Amino acid sequence: MGTLREDLDDTTSHLDEKQVIEELSPAERARILRKIDWRLLPLVTPLCLFSFLDRVNIGNAKVAGMSTDLNLTGFKFNIAAAVFFIPYCIAEVPSNIALKLSRPSRWIPAIMVAWGVVTTLMCLVNSFESLVIARLFLGLAEAGLFPGVNYYLSLWYPRSELSKRIAIFFSASTIAGAFGGLLAYGIENMEGVGGLHGWQWIFCLEGIATVLVAFLSFFLMYDYPATAEFLTEPERAYIVNVLKEDGNNLASHYHIRFVVQAMKDYKTYIQALMYLGLIVPGYAIALFSPTIINELGYSAANAQLLSVPPFVAGCIATVIVGIQSDKHNLRGPYIIGGASVSLVGYILLYCDAQAGPSYVGACLAAIGVYSPVAVALAWIISNAGGDLKRGVVLAMVIAFGNLGGICSSFIYIDPPRYHIGHGTVMGFLSLLIVTSAFSMWNYNRLNKKKEAQCLAENITNDRKDEFQDMGDASPLFRYTI
Repeated sequence: MGTLREDLDDTTSHLDEKQVIEELSPAERARILRKIDWRLLPLVTPLCLFSFLDRVNIGNAKVAGMSTDLNLTGFKFNIAAAVFFIPYCIAEVPSNIALKLSRPSRWIPAIMVAWGVVTTLMCLVNSFESLVIARLFLGLAEAGLFPGVNYYLSLWYPRSELSKRIAIFFSASTIAGAFGGLLAYGIENMEGVGGLHGWQWIFCLEGIATVLVAFLSFFLMYDYPATAEFLTEPERAYIVNVLKEDGNNLASHYHIRFVVQAMKDYKTYIQALMYLGLIVPGYAIALFSPTIINELGYSAANAQLLSVPPFVAGCIATVIVGIQSDKHNLRGPYIIGGASVSLVGYILLYCDAQAGPSYVGACLAAIGVYSPVAVALAWIISNAGGDLKRGVVLAMVIAFGNLGGICSSFIYIDPPRYHIGHGTVMGFLSLLIVTSAFSMWNYNRLNKKKEAQCLAENITNDRKDEFQDMGDASPLFRYTI
């Protein structure tokens, strides 16, 4: 199989890029994007749903009796939750490189089958040690999905159209929190069926559903716009050329120097710190919201149900914020706004012992944390130039950020008020605000510097091939604020 660049060149060698783009009306361009939406988003969104469902269902299983049956005393549950993130973080960058070198329609469904099988077999764990081993394998199998699908979407949509699509994709993760609570409430009633506890059925049924969806994905997933059979030749030519223009014709083939570019870029590590500030609160809510609500005085069953509204609110906010971010082509302000809303929610949780205000705080915390995640991912993707560098930067940032899942697993240790957990999360939200503000200032500074360079050296788009291998360091590349 040829490289993506070769596929693009074969498709458009006979067509002038500017002519292809300019000949279509805005309505026709929107129609083509909607056509892609209907083929891609209904498929990748359930993948995200099952990924997060299988990752955080350990929280629902805990409330459903797993802690008692497996004697998870002390920090044992926290350790079982945390070990997932060790192989998860290590495998993300290699997985995105493998995705680039193989076919998305084969790589992504294959890793989904793997983690679905692991989740299903988790119904057989009968000790703390076996639970830890299962979580390690689950983390390894799931590692490629989230960075892989975000990278995959960036190969189909221009930067200004990414946020809303990632928001729709990521909204499934917030729905997973709500769906997980509802499923757990119903599945708990299967206690004793087949000789299994209710919490074992949570793993079994959710894992089987994941495997079924994965098998469907093998036949329904498309690889690249240049080879998409559902697009006509003029439609393929249009979207391929839009992507080339949007990327300043930067290199898209594999070469180790693009991996090195990603690793040596200081902006990668600033983005990683920013994402860490977002992920620690996000996983804290996903893993412990049923427990937190349970400690507010509600029964275990009602805690499962009451964990649903915060995630539903977070899902709605995610899509709205993603759409508005694309509309104004702004990223940083929406991230800072979401973090500020979440801070208010955590302040309520920290300061108020009453169930009503604390529950409102939990809802605000979820809305503020989940709504800017898609915007942050779109920001990371938009500001990394070149296909391979973009994939590596995205995987590095997500891998580093997901180390925060280890932190999230150990901070909720002082019931019923959880001051240590809430206070730690507020610190990470503050880190998110500071790094986002710095990134906005820095990207604006770099854009002005490039504009001055282009003016001084008379650099125009006619010379873009000279800078093909420079990534976002190209003087023609402009960062999104």
